[in-house]
Amino acid sequence: MVRRLLVILLQALTGLLVILALWIVSHLAGDRPPPGPVVCAANGTSGCTLTNIYGSFSDRAICRAANVTYPRTEVELVAAVAAAVAAGRKVKVATRYSNSFPRLACPGGEDGTVISTRWLDRAVRVDAARRLMTVESGMVMRDLIREAAAAGLALPHSPYWSGLTIGGVLATGAHGSSLWGKGSAVHEYVVGMRIVTPAPASEGFAAVRELAAGDPDLDAAKVSLGVLGAISQVTLALQPLFKRSVAFVTRNDSDVADTVAAWGRLHEFGDVAWLPRRRVAVYRVDDRVDVATPGDGRSDYPAFRPTPTIPLVASRLAEEWLEERSGSDAARCAASRVMPATLEHLNYGLTNDGEAFTGYPVVGYQHRIQASSSCTGAMEDDGLIPTSTCLWNGRLRGHLFYNSGFSIALSRARAFVADVARLRDLNPAAFCQIDSKMGLLMRYVAASSAYLGKAEDSVDFDVTYYRSYARGAPRAHADVFDEVEQMALRKHGGVPHWGKNRNYAFDGAIARYPNAGEFMRVKDRFDPDGVFSSEWSDQVLGVGGASPVIVGDGCAMEGLCVCSDDSHCAPEKGYFCRPGKVFTAARVCSPSPRDAANGGDDDDEISDVGDE
Repeated sequence: MVRRLLVILLQALTGLLVILALWIVSHLAGDRPPPGPVVCAANGTSGCTLTNIYGSFSDRAICRAANVTYPRTEVELVAAVAAAVAAGRKVKVATRYSNSFPRLACPGGEDGTVISTRWLDRAVRVDAARRLMTVESGMVMRDLIREAAAAGLALPHSPYWSGLTIGGVLATGAHGSSLWGKGSAVHEYVVGMRIVTPAPASEGFAAVRELAAGDPDLDAAKVSLGVLGAISQVTLALQPLFKRSVAFVTRNDSDVADTVAAWGRLHEFGDVAWLPRRRVAVYRVDDRVDVATPGDGRSDYPAFRPTPTIPLVASRLAEEWLEERSGSDAARCAASRVMPATLEHLNYGLTNDGEAFTGYPVVGYQHRIQASSSCTGAMEDDGLIPTSTCLWNGRLRGHLFYNSGFSIALSRARAFVADVARLRDLNPAAFCQIDSKMGLLMRYVAASSAYLGKAEDSVDFDVTYYRSYARGAPRAHADVFDEVEQMALRKHGGVPHWGKNRNYAFDGAIARYPNAGEFMRVKDRFDPDGVFSSEWSDQVLGVGGASPVIVGDGCAMEGLCVCSDDSHCAPEKGYFCRPGKVFTAARVCSPSPRDAANGGDDDDEISDVGDE
């Protein structure tokens, strides 16, 4: 049955390739500039709209601004802030690629100003003797890591995706995976910062504040949400360049709940990718080794490599067919094997010498192992039709998805994983979509002194899942995804990642940070008139009781609210507000029994790799 479905799907895709080629030519032809987050009217600096690298914010709201400026020096950055303050405009900073799912970079109101750090992308100084590096806030992590290595230094941790800017990393608290030492959050290695904030007219409407290690204000600026001002420069404490030894081990998931709390203590850079439907967990065995250890390993994660354009669009159409049209659980579960099998076949992007994989462990220098983003060059292809690109390129009808990220205290992680396993056991096929995006990625983040950093050692759970281009469209087993999220945030006390998630995840989140009050006091001193604040940031920070939740017909289908009434789902399409199955306090949009049974019987024909 599964083989027959796959043959039919392959035949359909073959026919679509010709159609797609014609569609791409007709829709992308013309004079198109390189993609960027800010697009303006004919003069290029006014009448602007801003979006993210995916082409759509998590709430689909359109972000408008009156103008955009591109400073190239700190002097020009100060002038840009001063001009906006003098004109009474709201200000937000946009990064080179705008990776965040929420509207962090949207200024408050259509007459606001966007300041892009696109050209603030240089290393200011590297002090190899003191192991310090100062860079401009728009420097992309890929370039920062390379510059440090050229001086014999290494940033101990970074996100796995190196297409972020250092300013964006600090705005959202981005991190890698580790509980060792200061932990995996990049902001833990910040020892200095220059930030431009509003000032009175007598001081020229803008001023540069210099924050140093030991300054309590630095603990606010380390994770800023972009509401304190425009970061000009960041100084990082680095380490001598070192090597890592990496191997991936796949095991049955029978003990994953017990193992998750311990794994981060066992391996300095360890993480866990859990595929619930397959009943396996992929453990990253990753530790620092002596620099004399032989090996010149590299990491180029397959999902971050350039993807050929036509197959990319074709695969998205196939995904839409499975999710929204004629797909059954059997077909979806069969398709869910492709990504995990491909990543395993490609050894998760690792090579022993930059060319070939000869076996684990892969030993290599930190700057060649810690992160990758080779598809970003393809994102900036200014040709009429890019031959390859990042798989999520918003210029194309490529893969659109939600990305939920939430951190749960290490002491509570076992109970959360056990709850997810119970939910999986009730309907294993519901987790095929999660498996298709490589499951739940579990990374480790240590307790932080940053006011909006982690209050205690935590496990960060990251899950990616399908998103429709049609607003409010039902998704297969969306009730399960929503129950997992609500379970994490409401039952197990999780906090959302500031740069990911849908609206409802942020509702009341700021109250879970013990030092939120201190952060708000610094915010009020740095920017008393709220020049760098917006409606979105006020909602996330709970200013005046504001909330990011938007209640209305169909709001729960888009993650704008947690349903409390059937109208918040899609009753006309057979989706109603119901309690969760394991976390019964959850409220999720569930299909009627008749629709829920569609395709479920076929799933018996699908075996689990983890059980074989």
